[in-house]
Amino acid sequence: MKVGIAGAGFMGTTHAAGWKETEAEMIGVVAETVEEAAALAAQYGVEIYPDLAAMLPDIDVVDICTPTHLHHAMVLQAAAAGKHIICEKPLARATAQGQEMIQACRKADVRLLVAHVVRFFPEYALAKAAVAEGQIGRPGVLRLHRGSYRPKKPVGNWFLDEAKSGGILMDLMIHDYDYARWIAGEVETVYARRVTTQHPQAPIDYGLAILTHRTGALSHIAGAWAYPPPTFRTRMELAGDSGLIEFDSDVTAPIQNLILRTGGSNAPDVALPGSPVSESPYTTQIKEFYASLIDNRPSRVTAEDGLAAVQIAEAAIQSAASGQPVRLEALPEVWG
Repeated sequence: MKVGIAGAGFMGTTHAAGWKETEAEMIGVVAETVEEAAALAAQYGVEIYPDLAAMLPDIDVVDICTPTHLHHAMVLQAAAAGKHIICEKPLARATAQGQEMIQACRKADVRLLVAHVVRFFPEYALAKAAVAEGQIGRPGVLRLHRGSYRPKKPVGNWFLDEAKSGGILMDLMIHDYDYARWIAGEVETVYARRVTTQHPQAPIDYGLAILTHRTGALSHIAGAWAYPPPTFRTRMELAGDSGLIEFDSDVTAPIQNLILRTGGSNAPDVALPGSPVSESPYTTQIKEFYASLIDNRPSRVTAEDGLAAVQIAEAAIQSAASGQPVRLEALPEVWG
């Protein structure tokens, strides 16, 4: 399997490290400029291509790690060339774009896998398994928090151009929309609020979304670009009718243990045993995608998962703007 990477920034470099741990052959890289691609190309001994069109004839799979607003056109281009595709989250900037991307891949009979890496973090995967085993009963309330520093603001920073990135309600919080849906099922309504300040020395961006799932469960999702660099922290609380799972990145040991609280006032807390962290979850993700493509088997993240997360994010943006909850329409079965 020959792989080409589109995008040589943080995500492109991170994905390249994952591909190095597989039997795939990295062929080349495409970036906005040759200078941007130079470091990654030199590290892995791959060719720098002038654009995606030039690279596509030489590869079997394209790994798209470019800014969000470029995903749509690149996926359509790769699908038309008959190439399998891995696409960083968010799948697209808009739900309609995502639908078109999936339709194009289906028509071309190529795979489209979306890199929602939170599903591959050991603590989140372990919690999902515990819920699936019934250890907390029926999920009722999920609380998910993700906070970091605001993206730096050089000239042309696409993160802060919301027409390109979707802002905090899409780019940062989409991780937890996807995870909440993975745990509690399809989302029926989204109600969101956003607070921003533009103080030159301490800009803050904070988002809060409440998802109502079709099962009756509620997810409270908070995201913040409000911490000093290099702070990054996450928290998770999954409450069911017979148990509670808690995780806090600030206090959890490197060996991935989650705390399970079961019913009864005298019931002791139980640590759900995990395993020592042996590799980056980004590498775990690439390995699973590679195996999925080689063996033509399902992955834990699909194109429809990526599309559903974009739909939730778009609804959150709409709700924050209008002040009203947004009801999600059922997505058509575009993937067959």
